Amino acid sequence: MFINNFDPVAIQVYSIEIRWYSLAYIIGILIGWVLSKKIFISNQDLRERFDDFITYVILGIIIGGRLGYIFFYNPEYYLNNLLDIFKIWQGGMSFHGGLIGIIVVSFWFSKKHNDNAFNYLDIVSLVAPVGIFFGRIANFINSELYGIKTDLPWGVKFVNVDSFFRHPSQLYEALFEGLILFLILLYFRNKNFLKTPGLISSLFLIFYSVFRFVIEFFRVPDEQFGYLFLNLTMGQIISFVFLLIGIYLFITRYEFKKKS
Repeated sequence: MFINNFDPVAIQVYSIEIRWYSLAYIIGILIGWVLSKKIFISNQDLRERFDDFITYVILGIIIGGRLGYIFFYNPEYYLNNLLDIFKIWQGGMSFHGGLIGIIVVSFWFSKKHNDNAFNYLDIVSLVAPVGIFFGRIANFINSELYGIKTDLPWGVKFVNVDSFFRHPSQLYEALFEGLILFLILLYFRNKNFLKTPGLISSLFLIFYSVFRFVIEFFRVPDEQFGYLFLNLTMGQIISFVFLLIGIYLFITRYEFKKKS
């Protein structure tokens, strides 16, 4: 068993703090950007526009992630503390909110350039697991989004939480939603699924949603909600909705692939 007593601050210069979570965002975006430009984008016009597109993606992640957390996970608190909406440095980001933000800006950007939005979303889907991996590692370092109690030999005691050993659910997510999902999507990319815009995006939604839904059983639910409908967490309910969207998208795009 492991004792987690990490300092969430990676670098501190006088009163300026750089936290691991911030570094995870930066590293994930930079690696995803490089992989997209150097490996995954074959269309020259798309490659040239991708630098501008990244700015939209960053805005989508930040604004969507924040609004998603507010509306999905803590609406009552922020309704009574409106100014806290802007205090992003205090934490409070939703993956699904960030995902919605990326989808919105992708359609917005592609419309401006008369492109197919799925050409951008497929590339983002391929590299998103890299960012998820680093983000979940940062969650582990921060002792947040931790798991339920366990007696298993790989249980972790989060000193900043309590004295119990718990599932390192952040590491489960880093493994499945990050590394394994990346390898799965890479396999389908090598099977020429990128030639049909939207297929890779649909597979991302399907596999991510399944992994997230299952791992949530090992994770402590959000304190303000607890367990909801059918004893599911808010994360599981949202993941199920995105799973249905992913399945619908896969069916429609696969039918298009067979006809073309």
